[in-house]
Amino acid sequence: MARVAVTARVKAKEGKAEELIAAFGALLEQAQEEQGTLLYAVNRSTDDPHLFWVCELYTDGDAFAAHGRSDAMAAAGPVFGELIAESELIVGEPLSG
Repeated sequence: MARVAVTARVKAKEGKAEELIAAFGALLEQAQEEQGTLLYAVNRSTDDPHLFWVCELYTDGDAFAAHGRSDAMAAAGPVFGELIAESELIVGEPLSG
């Protein structure tokens, strides 16, 4: 099975950027423990402190699905809903790197 690459672009609601960073904490901890998660990195724009992107890399579709079903993701959903103004998710396959 092919590896799965994910990039999520996330814009925090005005004044909620620091809370969003804190909310990513549990997901980062969970990702470090997941066997099929190879990379889970949260990044912040230097031009817009409310703009973030997350880079994820999974060994395969099953690992990506397991991450999506994790307790940390379930808990993060409602919290993120209160903090995120807009988001975009791109799922694909890595070609190099």
